[in-house]
Amino acid sequence: MLKNIVKEELKDYEEVGKGKSGCHTVSVYVKRSGDRIEDVKIKATNRCKKLLTISDYVAEKMKQTGKLEFEEQELLEFFKEEKEKEKMIDRISLLKTALGKG
Repeated sequence: MLKNIVKEELKDYEEVGKGKSGCHTVSVYVKRSGDRIEDVKIKATNRCKKLLTISDYVAEKMKQTGKLEFEEQELLEFFKEEKEKEKMIDRISLLKTALGKG
């Protein structure tokens, strides 16, 4: 179950960025308490299972660290069984763009 993926805009969350690659889009939202990140939600293209899975994993990591960043190498290692590496790298790049890091 993807607990950090949403389909609608969020009212109590701040949109921190968007990314688009071909037909895929992703938007990252955060809920803050002062300077602290309380929650992270991601709205992504529903038809791309890779993007949804990566996004959910990244949202969990960002909540744990309290930072709007992630390690690409950690993602590639976590999803090392994935056969379509080029697609994985493209989806990771899309998330980096949404966070202003791409």
